[in-house]
Amino acid sequence: MSPNENGGGKVLIIVGDASETVDTLYPYYRLIEGGFEPVVAAPEKRRYNMVMHEVKPGWTITREWEGYTIVADVAFSEIDPEVYLGIFFSGGRAPEYIRYDEDLMHITRHFFDAGKPIASVCHGVEIPAAAGCVEGRRMATVPKCKFDLEVCGGTFVDEPCVIDGNLVSGRTYHDHGHYMGPWIKMLEEARSKS
Repeated sequence: MSPNENGGGKVLIIVGDASETVDTLYPYYRLIEGGFEPVVAAPEKRRYNMVMHEVKPGWTITREWEGYTIVADVAFSEIDPEVYLGIFFSGGRAPEYIRYDEDLMHITRHFFDAGKPIASVCHGVEIPAAAGCVEGRRMATVPKCKFDLEVCGGTFVDEPCVIDGNLVSGRTYHDHGHYMGPWIKMLEEARSKS
């Protein structure tokens, strides 16, 4: 039985409307490159609009443009987290809204409780924070989400790659080249044991 047949190669990518385009597509294609099966998960099984975020010169806040779209393979309510090797929490504005989904909270807690490979970037931190999973954990995130992390008991670290046990995180899409490699390595190690 191949890893993909027994779930050993499936990895969830959590999205919603206004997920950040680069935050989502970079890990999606890196997973394929690594021989994994990325499974896009969202509140419903449909097409989602992504955005591009950047603090432009002369601006003090993030500016947003419309990005590509992505189709969710599965709705949160249909997910059996046991069959997935790891999970990725994409950034953008989506986490602020989808963090109220009880199915997503259950899924998130599973990966933390089971010690499976987890990665988060930018606003992605808002999901494990809402699920009560960041207490005592060190994470990188975009500075404007520092409060979300710290009020839930986590420690903000302003670095491009923070590894805390099974959890790997970065601040923004500018950090993908720093934290994605360690997360892929964790997934490879986990796959070799499945």
